[in-house]
Amino acid sequence: MGTQADRQIPVHARPEGVTDDEVKAAGVLSNALETVERARGALYDFHQLIGHADLMLDEVVELLRTSGNDELADQVEKELMGRNVVEGRWTFQLVEEFDENYWSFFRECEQVVRDKLAGGVPHLFEAEMKERRRTHGLRHHEARP
Repeated sequence: MGTQADRQIPVHARPEGVTDDEVKAAGVLSNALETVERARGALYDFHQLIGHADLMLDEVVELLRTSGNDELADQVEKELMGRNVVEGRWTFQLVEEFDENYWSFFRECEQVVRDKLAGGVPHLFEAEMKERRRTHGLRHHEARP
């Protein structure tokens, strides 16, 4: 892996003939993808939290048995431990289906739109906004590193 100095920093230049509406459409779609990425992170949080809670049930069952509550321990072990979170699925299956059926398609679609409307340039909308909002010539307002 190279250093940051070795990496190519994209030039955020609008391709010739691209309209404001096209730049905005690509930008809004990229923003929507960023929101989906956040949702995906929340889904992974959900997956790990449910998994952790299920593993904690081992201790619950042990404590119930130790305290003489075998009937309750049996109920937790039989009815709750390892239970599907939705019909027929554990959370890892939800994550896999989300990734395969939605997230991956969303990413591909965003890339196609960005390629066709913005020449593949990422964050063109934001780059143009930065250019409009920065103070030219002032330190910490440079266009690029």
